[in-house]
Amino acid sequence: MNRSINDLMDNKWWQEFAVVAFSFTIYTLKNDWMFISSIGSITLGVLFYVILYVHAQFNRFFFLPILFKKHKPLIYIFLTIIGIIIFSVLLNNLMTLDMFSQSQLYQNSHQKSFTFQFASVSGTLVCILSPIIVFKFYRIYKQQTDKTILYNQMQLNALRAQLNPHFLFNTFNTLYGISLQFPERTSDLIMKVSQLMRYQLESNNEHSVSLEDELSFINSYVQLEKERVAHRCEITYKCEIDNENAYKISPMLLIAFIENAFKHGTCAIEKCFVHINISVSKGLLHLNVINSVPKETKVISTNIGLKNTTERLKLIYGEDYTLNVNNDPTTYNVDLKIQLKMGKNEGS
Repeated sequence: MNRSINDLMDNKWWQEFAVVAFSFTIYTLKNDWMFISSIGSITLGVLFYVILYVHAQFNRFFFLPILFKKHKPLIYIFLTIIGIIIFSVLLNNLMTLDMFSQSQLYQNSHQKSFTFQFASVSGTLVCILSPIIVFKFYRIYKQQTDKTILYNQMQLNALRAQLNPHFLFNTFNTLYGISLQFPERTSDLIMKVSQLMRYQLESNNEHSVSLEDELSFINSYVQLEKERVAHRCEITYKCEIDNENAYKISPMLLIAFIENAFKHGTCAIEKCFVHINISVSKGLLHLNVINSVPKETKVISTNIGLKNTTERLKLIYGEDYTLNVNNDPTTYNVDLKIQLKMGKNEGS
C-alpha cells in the first residue's frame, strides 16, 4: 500500500492531475457552480478555468525559472504582476461578449469588474503553483535521500569487496604462479595489488576522486589481469585524456564495466579478447569496452555490480550521461559517455 502511494507521488502525470483537480475544485466552489444548471454556462466556466490554467503554466515554465535558477525575485515579481494584469484584462473583456449575457455564470455586478478578475487570476495562480512547487521540492528531497542511501550502500559494498575471498584467492594465486615462473615480476605485481587495495581503502569515504586516481586504479587492475590471462587472450588498453588533473569522478564507477569484461571475456581458452578505450576531451569522458563472448561458459553472474553502477549513474549524473550496451552472440560492447565537471566534486 505504501509503495503504491509512493509510486503515485513520484509519478509526474499523477502530480499534474492532482494539481488540476485541486485547483478546479477551488475554482468551482469560489464561483458557486452548484447553482449552474445550463450546459452552456458550464462550458463557459470550463473555458475560463482553462485560461486561468494556461496563465499559471505560462508563469511556471517562463517566469519561475527566473526565480529558482537565476535567483532574481524582483524580476519574477514584476513579470508575474504584468502577467496577472494582462490575463485579467483578457477575462474582463470576455465578460462583455454576448454569449455571457444568457449564461448563469458571473451574473453579479462585482463578478464582472476588473478587480474580481484580477483576484481570480491571482488566486488561481497561487492554487496551481503552490502544489507544483511542493511536488518539485518533494522530488528534490527524495532524490537527495536516495543519493545518500546509495552512497551508504556503496560504502558497504566497498567494505565487502575489500575482504572478498574470491578476489584475494585469484590475486594471490596469480602472484604465486608468476613468482614460480618469473620471480623477477613478483615485486612489481605486489606493488600493483597494493595500489588496488590502497585505492579501495582511501576512496571509501569520498563522494568523488580525481580522474587521475581512478585511471591509475584501472591501469593497475588491467595490468594485473594481463599477467593472469595475456598469454592466451588479446588485451588492449588505451587511454587519452586532455587534462587528468582537471576532472573529478565518482570512485569505482568505471571498474564495474571493465571487471565484467574480464570476467566473461576471458573465460574461454581460445580466441578471447578484451579491448578497453578511455578518452576525455573537453570534459566528455568516453569509455568503450568490448569483450568476446564464449559459446559456452560456466561463469555465474547476478549483474548486481552493473545494476548498481547504472543506478549510480542515474542519481549522480542525471541526464549528463549516455550508456549503450550491445550484446550479440560473439561480442559484448559497453559504450559510456559522461559529461564531467571541472574543478567541482562529482556526486557531492
